Amino acid sequence: MTRSLYLGHYAGIKVQIHWSFWLLILFVAFLVYSAGGTFVDALWHIGFIAALFLCVVLHEFGHALTARKYGIDTRSITLLPIGGLASLKEIPEDPKEEFMIAIAGPAVNVVIAIILYFFVPVEQYIGIEPELLEEQLGTISGGNFLFYLFMANIALVTFNMLPAFPLDGGRVLRALLSAKMGRVRATQTAATFGKLLAVLFFIIGLFYNLILAIIAVFIYFGAESENVLVIQLNLLSPYKVRDAMIRRFTILHPEDTLHKVVDMILEGTERDFVVASEDGIVGIILISNLPNTLEEYHQGTRVKEVMEKNFKVLHPDDPLTEAYRELASRNTSFFPVVEFGRITGVIDMQNIHEFIQFRARLDY
Repeated sequence: MTRSLYLGHYAGIKVQIHWSFWLLILFVAFLVYSAGGTFVDALWHIGFIAALFLCVVLHEFGHALTARKYGIDTRSITLLPIGGLASLKEIPEDPKEEFMIAIAGPAVNVVIAIILYFFVPVEQYIGIEPELLEEQLGTISGGNFLFYLFMANIALVTFNMLPAFPLDGGRVLRALLSAKMGRVRATQTAATFGKLLAVLFFIIGLFYNLILAIIAVFIYFGAESENVLVIQLNLLSPYKVRDAMIRRFTILHPEDTLHKVVDMILEGTERDFVVASEDGIVGIILISNLPNTLEEYHQGTRVKEVMEKNFKVLHPDDPLTEAYRELASRNTSFFPVVEFGRITGVIDMQNIHEFIQFRARLDY
């Protein structure tokens, strides 16, 4: 995600705040002031948001550290206005592993709620008259701050464990179904159930809570996206990289100019290129990098000055599903394919999508 505030690495995992998160802070402050609140009231509410999202970060670390136990790394944890997102490098296909990773996040919130219970006078808020309760909980303050945080963690557990895929509860549902009906059918079932709940949430949200409606949209499209991903991976599973790689491609030399690169793009269909010398591959040129490059350099600039030097190489016998995951998880969507030290092809996401559309579907 772009334009995020980097908070540091913790347990080897990058933590960042997406720029849109600050809209939530402004929105909360606006609500407080519009209700006649003071600057101190706004600070208490913003402090609560900060404490709540600390709990969300710990929730995401529950997922990430459990995934690490099964050999799955996490690229980053990002805070969004609607919650947190732990970007795992891959989703486990083993039902037991997915179950444990999915349940770990809510389990963290359960632990936090239990700890807070010993510091919160819960009995103070039970059994009292509604008018007095409304007075005590009308706004967040020092007196009820921990109670609000306690209830928020209970709400996080309750909401996340709803069987609305791709929420944690939906992933737990898929893990349980996978043991009986296979991953593809389990994903389709869990995604369908998740989308139905999302539609229900959206309707309720339109009348009572706009944020719930926004979350419902994310749930709906998240369920659809992962359902498509699993279907595509299943279609690709019998194949190797050599089955889908591009065999006709152009190799640039480090001393070639950007003028030549631009001419090749305009005259042909290739958009990304391998750069190689007598010693082998030394870099790649991506069309996505060229607009900024051309602003900074004249077209006589050499390819070696602007090429990407940090790139991954695939082998023709690598599983095509592995290439798909690598392409989907990286900013670079173009890999050279090398066998016995020789460049035998290249592969990108567009080519894999074409492979899915034509050959894989015909075979099935």
